Amino acid sequence: MASSSFRRLSCLLVFVGFLSLLHPCACYSRIFLNSSAAVLATSPAVATWYGSPGGAGSEGGACGYGDAVSKSPFSSLIAAGGPSLYKSGKGCGACYQVSCTSDGACSGSPVTVVITDECPGGPCASDPVHFDLSGTAFGAMAKPGQADALRKVGSLQIQYSRVPCNYPGVNVAFKVDAGSNANYFAAVIEFEGGDGDLSAVDVQPAGGSWIPTQQSWGANWKLNSGSPLQAPLSIRLTSGLSSKTLVATNVIPVGWKPGVTYTSSVNY
Repeated sequence: MASSSFRRLSCLLVFVGFLSLLHPCACYSRIFLNSSAAVLATSPAVATWYGSPGGAGSEGGACGYGDAVSKSPFSSLIAAGGPSLYKSGKGCGACYQVSCTSDGACSGSPVTVVITDECPGGPCASDPVHFDLSGTAFGAMAKPGQADALRKVGSLQIQYSRVPCNYPGVNVAFKVDAGSNANYFAAVIEFEGGDGDLSAVDVQPAGGSWIPTQQSWGANWKLNSGSPLQAPLSIRLTSGLSSKTLVATNVIPVGWKPGVTYTSSVNY
């Protein structure tokens, strides 16, 4: 009897092993799917909108991007963030997906927006997370033909998630502040891919060492060197979320001028 039971158990184990060969990935699929779900996880927030119905919010905004907010790659799909998103300017450039299902006009499809402005008071300050979207971005959450109907709602419960910024064919640009001179350099930094936001910026004069700058306001970073900075200038960026570095070598050329935008050959 013992020998017979042993043979039956052996046959069962062989059969189970054979089934596992037919489905070798079954035990891994669940782990992969759970991992993907975690990346796409959303959180609740409140969304309102400002500016013209088909516009880009306010012209420029507190991050200092100016008329770039209405042009590609931002294309008016922007948001003024409450304090938890704007982060005293350190949140400038970060990208988020937003979507709504709380109204009949909502499509439920995600729309990617970038933080370009600050919403400092009222519900923006009292809500844990608040997106004051451009009229264009708010309407983009609607079903086809229902953008105006959704904007009439005014305020919505939404879902959001942080996502990488992706600007194909676009490199990081440095818009030199109009008040810059040989001893003082400041620039608004635009179109960073990946994290989108920055935690540190360093400048390297020709033949010199890296010098840390300070965040002046929004996406504007400044260096008050106290002595002439020898061009060309290289600029090193450190991203906000993952602390990745990127160097734009000699991006500010000899003979640079205040008020001019210089585009690098790099991006995250």
